[in-house]
Amino acid sequence: MLERLKQTCRPQVHYHALYVLAGLMWTGVGIMLLWRAGVWLRNMKPTTALLVILVSVLLTALFYSLMFRKTVRKNIARLTGLPERVCVLAFNSAKGYVMIVFMIALGITLRRSSIPRPYLAVVYATMGATLLISSFHFYHHFWQERRGKSS
Repeated sequence: MLERLKQTCRPQVHYHALYVLAGLMWTGVGIMLLWRAGVWLRNMKPTTALLVILVSVLLTALFYSLMFRKTVRKNIARLTGLPERVCVLAFNSAKGYVMIVFMIALGITLRRSSIPRPYLAVVYATMGATLLISSFHFYHHFWQERRGKSS
């Protein structure tokens, strides 16, 4: 069923455009999460805010190097294997869309919870920064493809 949807889906784009679309989604979500963490940081004592930022930077480095870099490479490999013209929604896999729905629900649940904002700010800033940094892989791969060099 998913294969049929991919073939009949309109509009279709060249698969290179999917790198940009994936990058824009990751960038947009990353900025949104960082913005929300920033709003919470403004209401904290300076020492607490500094601690939140330092912990977030360390966790971002850890998550990026251990998980997200690998995830982006898998996504890029999946996109590279697609036919030349493909559904515009193919920038994400079916599993990716399920993950998005789960993450949105988790975010809503966390924001409505009684978890103190400094802890949430660490989670949001870490995820936001990791997504933002990871998004640049998609843009880089797009430019490499456009110049005729796949990386």
